Amino acid sequence: MAGRIPDWGTDDLPEPQPLRWRNWASFIGPGIVMMGIQVGGGEWLFGPTITAKYGGGLMWMATIAIIVQVFYNIECGRYALYCGEPVFTGFMRARPGPSFWFGLMLLLNISALVPGLSTHGAALIASLYLDRPPTVDDRWLITPLAYACLIGVALPVLIGGKVYNMLQTVMTAKIVVVLGFCLGLGLTLVSPENWWSVWSGFAKFGNVPVSDGQGGEVVRNAIVHRWETGEWPLISTASIVMLGSFIGYAGGGGLANSTYSNFVRDKGWGMGRQVGAIPSAIGGRSVALSHVGKVFPLTDENLRKWRGWWRYILTDQLAIWGPGCFMGMALPALLSMQFAKFSTVTGDQVKVAQALITADGLRHAGFSPVLGKLLWIAAVLTGLMVMLPSQMSVVDDFSRRWTDAIWSSSRRVRETMRPHQVKSIYYSILAAYLLWSLVCTWLFSSIPGPMTEFISNFNNLAIGVTSFQLLWLNHRRLPAVLRPRWYNSLGVLCCGLFYVGLATMVFVYKILPMMTGA
Repeated sequence: MAGRIPDWGTDDLPEPQPLRWRNWASFIGPGIVMMGIQVGGGEWLFGPTITAKYGGGLMWMATIAIIVQVFYNIECGRYALYCGEPVFTGFMRARPGPSFWFGLMLLLNISALVPGLSTHGAALIASLYLDRPPTVDDRWLITPLAYACLIGVALPVLIGGKVYNMLQTVMTAKIVVVLGFCLGLGLTLVSPENWWSVWSGFAKFGNVPVSDGQGGEVVRNAIVHRWETGEWPLISTASIVMLGSFIGYAGGGGLANSTYSNFVRDKGWGMGRQVGAIPSAIGGRSVALSHVGKVFPLTDENLRKWRGWWRYILTDQLAIWGPGCFMGMALPALLSMQFAKFSTVTGDQVKVAQALITADGLRHAGFSPVLGKLLWIAAVLTGLMVMLPSQMSVVDDFSRRWTDAIWSSSRRVRETMRPHQVKSIYYSILAAYLLWSLVCTWLFSSIPGPMTEFISNFNNLAIGVTSFQLLWLNHRRLPAVLRPRWYNSLGVLCCGLFYVGLATMVFVYKILPMMTGA
């Protein structure tokens, strides 16, 4: 891994197609894939839990998370458009060299080694077989199902020409099914009061949980409390890990957002078209990937093309990914607020499958037995459509990230492997990751809730740290005319401060007391 990465090659920037509906297939892609990936744990696990406990009053935290991630994603897209490289490769171009940054990124990516979503998916399948929410005593069924889920989600990435092509197909189907189901039930069965509570909650900045003096919590607005009493309220930390998980999964979070740059390249946007993509095992013979990126001369013609590609990024994030994430957070929360109160799921069962709360509530909400059973089955199947594609994306994300890192930073790989052989590294990493995940599933199959809480809270640290790296990268490696404007830089800076601050709070109030026995 030692030694610097070679300098970029040079080529002209390809011509973008105009942003018109007849060309929709050319500019719909990375944002849909990212949205499909990120409509997952937070929206289906922690979002319903938060709204069932606090109503819509804390949804403003998701607003901040999604907005700052939009800035982060845009800057990832900026770098990939310019040189056709993912930002991880850009990070490794900095001193002290690839080996140092490879190790740091691997540490920040440690949460990807805990396969929480496939275990939740297995619990959903088990509930269909058992005709009830499973308990910890049903581990005999959940564990082998989790194995099957892990192996099953890896199969689609074997075909499609480019691995990205299959991801786009699966994630588009997921978005249509999941949001369509939630919107249909929301429009027909959810009360106007709950609609208002959730959507207005996105703007209730300053709402925080405080102790009610009786062992519970209530929501108060810290700003109003300060205005009325002259002092800030004492924020309850009883649910800080769950809130950290909720925020960590809102939108995207962790290193998954940095993968936006990989998708921009593999979609063929900007200089990604000159660099290539990761080919699939079947049908990818004509697809290859350059070891290093290429940049374009700063001519008037290339700058004109750049402005066209830049509109692709803005459209993708501001018109597709951002609004889609708000929908993905709001719609499951609506169903939770309306139906979670009817659920018969016990505390032990929630630890096995939090996603079953709303489904079980639908079953016991007073509909006819037949309709209740149908709604239960539909909600569980929709939950599967959430969990399994998201776990597939985690498998791909880990394999893709470290394939790109090794492909560009290893001198031996650059000198011995030809562009079409990149898939050998990708599928080797994928196989090793699946093997580890099978072991990890056995170790943690009885506690998928804590698994996903660990993943999301560690992800907060990862996206926070890489926000500062991304700022440095785009201000130091890109030419002045293409660098971020002040407001883009401010947005990414706020992203870093927000997530590092959140991770610090969880560490100080929860992890540190556990370590010290306080």
